[in-house]
Amino acid sequence: MPKPLSRQLVVCVNNAKYPASLEKRKIYVALRDSSAEKRGLLRVIDESGEDYLYPAAYFVAVELPEGVAKALALSA
Repeated sequence: MPKPLSRQLVVCVNNAKYPASLEKRKIYVALRDSSAEKRGLLRVIDESGEDYLYPAAYFVAVELPEGVAKALALSA
């Protein structure tokens, strides 16, 4: 059985090259991908519902209260 991916919440601060896929100021789920991170990329579940690589500089990690984070995870 594959190992579950670690997730974190991030907020989009730039969508210059991807306006159809990313909304500025929206919270997204990012999946840990160490090889992508080494290249300055972040694996994000975007508007399509699929995960794609985007420049890490387009996002800022956010810490939310546990209840809010759980509610967002359930709705994703």
